[in-house]
Amino acid sequence: MQPVILEVALNGATAKKTNANVPRATAELVADALACFELGAAIVHTHSDEPDVSPERAAALYAEHYRPILARRPDALLYPTIGAGRDALERVRHFALLRESLGLRIGLLDPGSVNLGPADARGVPRASDFVYLNSAATVRAHVEFLARERLAPSISIFEPGFLRTALAYHRAGELPPGALVKLYFGGDAPGPTRARAAPFGLPPTPRMLDVYLDLLAGSGLPWAVAALGDDVIATGLARHALERGGHLRVGLEDHAGAHAPTNAELVREAAKLCAEVGRPLASPGEAAELLGFS
Repeated sequence: MQPVILEVALNGATAKKTNANVPRATAELVADALACFELGAAIVHTHSDEPDVSPERAAALYAEHYRPILARRPDALLYPTIGAGRDALERVRHFALLRESLGLRIGLLDPGSVNLGPADARGVPRASDFVYLNSAATVRAHVEFLARERLAPSISIFEPGFLRTALAYHRAGELPPGALVKLYFGGDAPGPTRARAAPFGLPPTPRMLDVYLDLLAGSGLPWAVAALGDDVIATGLARHALERGGHLRVGLEDHAGAHAPTNAELVREAAKLCAEVGRPLASPGEAAELLGFS
């Protein structure tokens, strides 16, 4: 059975008041990342606590925890989130800086726009003017940037239209090598965590995954699932994905549910499920080989 590429999103925008276990300080990020790699994770994704900074400052902030991780795990696959900037290329220039300084191998591609944000106590999206905006011109600029910098695209799919755009680049032969399609499902976390729900895109159910798989059919692109604002394993989505040959993303950036786990606990739970399905976990080196980048 093909090994599973397990990605862990350590923090994102999750606050300590939501889950005291979320790593925010440098030492916490380093410790969590190393623990997750030791337990079988192949990729670690992190956010900085200073989102609106220059590319140089962003690269420096990520390097603060990337350097000690790489000192212990030279094979670690790490990547940050998109940054701020006056134009499309400034938003991603810290990726190029991190490639130059630390050998970063994975980049980010968000091929579309979406209303993002939590729900209120009723489960209704909170009133906000924020739109996660990636115009067609921005998407093209980012595809060309990834190809130029030789960065493997981590492709975020928030809505079906995102996937159709990614597939269009793939069919045209313009998608850089090493792509991993991340199918993000909008959760509906119950009870006290309802405010963490993310009412976008498709809900995290096996039937909704099958919709995406119909779009992906014949493309040959590797894919993974994640449930933002929910529990990807408790929903049954993770098992269905593993049985269909997919990969998996877990972590406190995404997770919402009845308990407040650590990232390590989520990795252990994912590893247990992979073992039950009969698929081993890929090491970082094996993941790079599976995705086709060096």
